Amino acid sequence: MQMRELMGTAAVPGGEELRLYRRGDAFTIAIGGNDLMSSRMSGSEEALATRTIERLADPASAHLLIGGYGMGFTLRAALAALGPAAQITLAELVPGIIDWARGPMADLAAGCLDDPRVELVLGDVATTISAARGRYDAILLDVDNGPDGLTHPANDRLYSPEGLAVARAALRPRGLLAIWSAAPDARFTRRLAAAGFAVEEIGVRARTNGKGPRHVIWFARRS
Repeated sequence: MQMRELMGTAAVPGGEELRLYRRGDAFTIAIGGNDLMSSRMSGSEEALATRTIERLADPASAHLLIGGYGMGFTLRAALAALGPAAQITLAELVPGIIDWARGPMADLAAGCLDDPRVELVLGDVATTISAARGRYDAILLDVDNGPDGLTHPANDRLYSPEGLAVARAALRPRGLLAIWSAAPDARFTRRLAAAGFAVEEIGVRARTNGKGPRHVIWFARRS
């Protein structure tokens, strides 16, 4: 069996260190004792993009904000589903993740960061959201393991009542806030509804073949 090789580390502002591993042609990003993501499991991250876009009125010219690059699964799926006039703002807090995408994981990235429809913002997605008013057709958040701050405690503010109100204000009428999570959270579902969203919750499998752990995506629509 091939040994897992450490390819690099990346500092999370205000949080723990991320580590990138490779075993054969597969990559894993870990923090502490937790494996956050693997290149062998992309199904739910891709579904975050595709199932959001299929709920939009005009995907051909939509403007999306994606919070968190990860391994680029959501970004690549969104680019494949959107039209040439669409825009994607990608906010990534950890510069090292982008360095990995342009370095050891360049083949996996497949040039998605250089697509002319993509604007890369290195910084906290919460700041990008706060600066917007009625700008986005959809905001897609996959910045942690769900509505808690595992990798970066400050992520909690995104999912607080105050953070949800800011996200709602950044959406256009009928816009969608889509949030990925590794597990259900009934309290968070109620919090979305209390923030004035019409909430839909779906389960999706981690692997593209419909197998693997079951993850959750919330689709919260602004009126």
